[in-house]
Amino acid sequence: MADNKRIDTATGTSTVGHEWDGIEELDTPMPRWWLFGLWASVVFAIGYCIVYPAWPLIHGATPGIWGWTSQGQLARETAQENARRAPIMAALAKTPIERIPSDPKLLAAAVEGGRSAFKVYCVQCHGSGAAGGKGYPNLNDDDWLWGGDLKTIQQTITHGIREPGDADTRMSQMPAFGRDGILNPGEVEDVVSYVRYISHQETASAAAKRGKALFANNCAVCHGAQGKGDRAMGAPNLTDAIWLYGGDRDTLVHTVNNARYGIMPAWGHRLDPATIKMLAVYVHSLGGGEANPAPAPAQAGGNAER
Repeated sequence: MADNKRIDTATGTSTVGHEWDGIEELDTPMPRWWLFGLWASVVFAIGYCIVYPAWPLIHGATPGIWGWTSQGQLARETAQENARRAPIMAALAKTPIERIPSDPKLLAAAVEGGRSAFKVYCVQCHGSGAAGGKGYPNLNDDDWLWGGDLKTIQQTITHGIREPGDADTRMSQMPAFGRDGILNPGEVEDVVSYVRYISHQETASAAAKRGKALFANNCAVCHGAQGKGDRAMGAPNLTDAIWLYGGDRDTLVHTVNNARYGIMPAWGHRLDPATIKMLAVYVHSLGGGEANPAPAPAQAGGNAER
C-alpha cells in the first residue's frame, strides 16, 4: 500500500494509498490543537481515576485517594438538613395538631413541609394539584366523606381507608345491590332515577317516585332519609354535584349494582407522626378545611380530658 502513496498536487498532502473508483483519500494530519486536547483528556482521565472511585472491582470499586462518593455527600447533606429541621420537627411532634394554627411560624413550617411530603406520597392518586380523579377525592373542595377538621384528616391519613391489618382504619361497605341480588335491574334503574332527581340532574318521574321508596328501604340507613350522607359511616352526600366516581346514569347504575371499595394506605406505618401532621395541615389549608369541633363541656366531678 505504501507503493500506492503519492503527493496530491492540488493540496500538497500525501495520500494514504487507498483508491475507490478513482477516488483517493488524503492523509491529512489532525490539527495540533485537537491533539493537545486529546492528550489533555487522557491526562485528566488518569488523574480522575486516581482521585475518585473509578474502576469496578468484585465487591466495590477503587476508592480513590480522596475517598469521595456521591452517596457519602448525600448522607452528609441529609444529616445537615435533618439537624437544621430538628427543632421545628420536635415542636411539631409535641404540639397537638389542633393548636398548630395558633402558632404562625409552626403553621407555615407545617404547610411547607406538608406540601413537600404530598409531592412524594400523595400525588400518585390525588394529583399534583390535589384535585383528585375518578375514585380519588378532590382535596381542594369542602365535601368530606369522613370530616375535614385537622384531627379528622390526621386520623384518616394515619389509619387510611379500608386498610387491611389496621384496626383503626376507616371502614364502610356499600352492598352490591345488583350483583348480590338485593335489587333487580329495574329497581336499580329506579333508585338511580331517584338519586339523579335529588341531585338535580333529572326532573320528577314515575321511576324516581318508585326509587324513593326503594331508597328509603335500602339506602337511607347510610345516606340518610334525605340522601345527605353520614360522615360517621363514610356515606357520601348524594344531593350535591360532587361525585367520587361520577354522577351520570351509567356510572351510578354500575355503582349500585357492584358497589365501590376504594382503599387508601394507612400512612401511620410508613411516616413519622410529625410528617403526618404536616400532611394534614397542608391538606386542611387547600381551601376546604373545616374548623375543629368545639370541645365537649366538662362535667362536674368528671375528667374533662379523654
